[in-house]
Amino acid sequence: MRFQLLGPLALADGPDVVVLQPSKPVILLAALLLHANSTVSADYLQRAVWGEDQPATARAALQTCVLRLRRLFTKHGVTGTSIEAVPGGYRITAGPPTLDLLGFRDQVRRATALAGDPEAELYTLKDALSLWQGSLLANVRSDVLHRDEVPRLSEERLRAVERVCDLLLGLGRCGEALVDLWTATRVYPGHERFHEQLIEALYRTGRQSQALAEYRRVKGFLLDELGVDPSPSLRQLELSILRGEDLGAGGAARAAVEPAPAPAPASAPAPAPAPGPVPGAASRVIQGAAVPLPAAAPGAGPVPVVPHFTGREAEAAAMAARLTAPPPPGADGQRPLTVLVSGAPGIGKSALAQHVAHLVRDSFPAGRLLVRMTRADGHPRTADEVAAEVAAALGPGRAGERALLVLDDVVDADQVRPLLTPPDLAVVVTSRMGLGGLIATHGGWVHRLTAFTEAESYALLLAALGTERVEAEPRAARRLTALCGHFPAALRILTARLLTRPGLRLGDAVDWLGDDPLARLALTDSPDHSVSGLFDRALDRLDPRLSEALLRIGAGPPELLGEADVADGPEGPEGRKDHPPVPEDVLEQLADAGLLEDGPPGPYRIHDLLRAHLRRTVRIHNRRTEKV
Repeated sequence: MRFQLLGPLALADGPDVVVLQPSKPVILLAALLLHANSTVSADYLQRAVWGEDQPATARAALQTCVLRLRRLFTKHGVTGTSIEAVPGGYRITAGPPTLDLLGFRDQVRRATALAGDPEAELYTLKDALSLWQGSLLANVRSDVLHRDEVPRLSEERLRAVERVCDLLLGLGRCGEALVDLWTATRVYPGHERFHEQLIEALYRTGRQSQALAEYRRVKGFLLDELGVDPSPSLRQLELSILRGEDLGAGGAARAAVEPAPAPAPASAPAPAPAPGPVPGAASRVIQGAAVPLPAAAPGAGPVPVVPHFTGREAEAAAMAARLTAPPPPGADGQRPLTVLVSGAPGIGKSALAQHVAHLVRDSFPAGRLLVRMTRADGHPRTADEVAAEVAAALGPGRAGERALLVLDDVVDADQVRPLLTPPDLAVVVTSRMGLGGLIATHGGWVHRLTAFTEAESYALLLAALGTERVEAEPRAARRLTALCGHFPAALRILTARLLTRPGLRLGDAVDWLGDDPLARLALTDSPDHSVSGLFDRALDRLDPRLSEALLRIGAGPPELLGEADVADGPEGPEGRKDHPPVPEDVLEQLADAGLLEDGPPGPYRIHDLLRAHLRRTVRIHNRRTEKV
């Protein structure tokens, strides 16, 4: 049995993985595993489980929690690992084979010892990073652990990713490094070393203009958002590019001589400092500039820049105009301040909202703030929690200056209404839901997004892959966009995969993708980035009645969504209809959740990729049922 901490807390027995349901014993287990082989004080465990405001009976309740955790071990057949009561607290014993965190650290130490062999070091580090399986502790609901432990673990991963990219550059595999670097620079815009690596990789793959444009973008971010200049190494890199210098043996040569330091072994917990860069880190990280991954612990932070944003020109222009329009006559400074961007999961709502936030930056001198409205496990955050966070982030006394709030992935209208009162606050809401009740009570405008047009899809490939590669095979490029159904999330994943295979012809990629689009539209080193995973998470958030109906629609004939009355369809062998109609209220709710689109044909339609995923899901379920 193996404990998995580097993602949702889970138990693995060979290929079988059980993700534990959120509970207090699961918090206790996470706190012990984070400090495996060390005594963890009872006081720290109580804070981890109950927070800073502990009940008077916390000590006795902790003992009960330990008993429940031991029963959980028995239930799942955990042997060879036990929770020991020791003076002052508790301890759990584990090693690299039984705890992925220790396995990761062990591999990183092995990689450091291989610093003289870049290929071996790279292989070992990639093996270490493969242990990360998604959002850290997504099913562990402990503010203390997410505040004190998750930033430290994230920093360990960032060091490894940074070192991998250094090694790839040193080995001349710049195209392979680009995929990780595009993601890293957008998620952590204040981490200058990632930007430096990205600019170098672009330049060395023949994209000098893109490299210089990236430098200008980073420089603008640092000056506008943080009031600092780029680091000397970034400025020197720009100068080298302008001079046309060869960076093959210069900029990347440091990868062979600067191994990343191995992480310190786990020790007994102590009060953790505020999240920030680890002292001695190899790169300069601007405090407060890092933006968490969408699946990470939620929070309010600067609005990140969207890489390769294309399309949505009409929507972006309309949103910008509405957000910056003067108040109507006689409004006494009041105006409709809400813009809702809705649509299917993966359709590009967040990207559009973030892009527009940067277009209108000059109209909001008090700042622009991105707030994640759902937790890592998909559960909504409360309005009170978000309101307090926004107030703290914006600060008091804006003196009438306007601020822009981007509320990302709103689940229902009640999350939003308490935030719509200040007259100097404009709000952009992204949601899979239609939120008609919110618009009815508070006004505003709605932008319902659908799939890209053919031209928008082609433009995205041009921006991501480069003009030379795409226009060398324009017909194949258009065929690839069609196989993706012009679905933005699918196109992003496709371009990421093609960037890792710079030698793959687009014509060959058509056959490769067409064999199994759902399986190929996934990033193997990032399980959260896949079309199937996106749809699975959307189904998990539905009411069971709605998810059953959607599976039936996806696996059934097109007539279920056609204009004709299904009741007039063929009769079954016993006089019943083969495909009884889906109630209209169910169809409306599925459309409101972004999982059905407006027709034609018929009043509704379903995207081809979603239909293919639903059919595959039903087939897998049927095979499992047959085995049972």
